[in-house]
Amino acid sequence: MDDLRIGQGYDIHPLAPQRRCVLGGVVISTADGRGPLGHSDGDPLLHAVIDAILGSAALGDIGKWYPDSDPKWKDADSRQLLASLMEAPQLKGWRLGNLDCTVIAATPKLSPHILAIRESLSKLLKVPVERISVKAKSDNGMSPAGQGEAIAAYVSLLAYVTTP
Repeated sequence: MDDLRIGQGYDIHPLAPQRRCVLGGVVISTADGRGPLGHSDGDPLLHAVIDAILGSAALGDIGKWYPDSDPKWKDADSRQLLASLMEAPQLKGWRLGNLDCTVIAATPKLSPHILAIRESLSKLLKVPVERISVKAKSDNGMSPAGQGEAIAAYVSLLAYVTTP
């Protein structure tokens, strides 16, 4: 029997100079050389995806699994964090129905990268790309992300958990 589970995730990272801009596991070139600042690679979209997965399974949040106080996660590739989470025994029987993502950023412009981000998420989560939605918004300058000072990501997902 399958239980339906909903997960929600959110993350925001300030933009900092001399940082790679990584979103959904995709490196995006920026004119000003700024990217999300974080203990790991700072990918706010993958961090929000991880939080949504953990939320759907009632397993806490990314800080519990990958604390920024642990030097082991310094500059970690968020794709590897997601891959290790998907192998966790606590997620046995968990599978993704669909993923809906909204990224808030004034810079960089994300529309040329949406398909690559969807394909990256599809590969990482091992589901068809048709189950992955990624939208980019500027929020008209109403937040730090909309003012070009940060990048934020909101994620919702539907998951199926097989129970005995």
